[in-house]
Amino acid sequence: MPERDATPESIFLNRRQLLGATGIGLLAANVPSTVRASNYDASPEVAPELYPARQNANYVLDRELSPSRDVLTYNNFYEFGSHKDIWERAQNLPVKPWMVKIDGMVAKPIEIEAEDLIRKMPIEERLYRHRCVEAWSMAVPWTGFPLKELVKLAEPQAGAKYLEMRCFMKPDIARGQRQRWYPWPYLEGLRLDEATNDLAFIATGIYGKPIVKQMGAPLRLAVPWKYGFKSIKSIVQFTFVDKQPMSFWEQLQSREYGFYANVNPEVDHPRWSQATEKPLGQNNRVPTLLYNGYVEEVADLYKNMDPSKIFY
Repeated sequence: MPERDATPESIFLNRRQLLGATGIGLLAANVPSTVRASNYDASPEVAPELYPARQNANYVLDRELSPSRDVLTYNNFYEFGSHKDIWERAQNLPVKPWMVKIDGMVAKPIEIEAEDLIRKMPIEERLYRHRCVEAWSMAVPWTGFPLKELVKLAEPQAGAKYLEMRCFMKPDIARGQRQRWYPWPYLEGLRLDEATNDLAFIATGIYGKPIVKQMGAPLRLAVPWKYGFKSIKSIVQFTFVDKQPMSFWEQLQSREYGFYANVNPEVDHPRWSQATEKPLGQNNRVPTLLYNGYVEEVADLYKNMDPSKIFY
């Protein structure tokens, strides 16, 4: 099914107009040169005493961190709009209190305030690469906790094979959720062995502060070997299931946005190359790395799978 059949043309063009036939490299260049207010890096007061956290030296980068101003003002968050300049709208999202459900195939379902959940976890800072499917990238200092610690807390049953995650649903605040052609709420999933991989991370902070709303406060997934749309923001529910979930973008256009969405420069998106990327805050393009540079950590997860199925 052509994407235009799933999404109205005006919205489709708004998302894609900067790509063009040969102009995908211009995406990151459209970071705002000025901002209209000074609170784009304002941090919600969710467990503020935990920041800045100790940096885990096992997760470092071969490149400089992206400028915080660029990262915090250039965001995909379709709940607030289909353009990149949504940081102001996102400030309307209340993140305290924020109740989180952990349910499905678990020993005992839990409902817990996000702040209380965060305080239960081993908080640390990790430096991660982030690669968007649109071919821009960034290098970010996330603070948070390993997703495997949440899995351990949940005590999944033996038959659980996947972890399904859902974003909030507040169309009165998030105007993008009033667009009925999208399958709200945003949903993503991981195989359980992916969720318990050491790299899988729940981000609760960024740049040494509690995570800002436009970046997915108070709980956001970070899986750096996958394209950015897998890293679901503002999570309200973790559900353990025995069947592979149908993720948000997969429902809209499965030919272009698959369940695994692993980064691979050799497998092009159906409409553009994935061989290079444009780092935020830089004018040059750089080569994209297999699994976004995390081959050693994750390649074994997919060694017996058809490559055509694990990247899209």
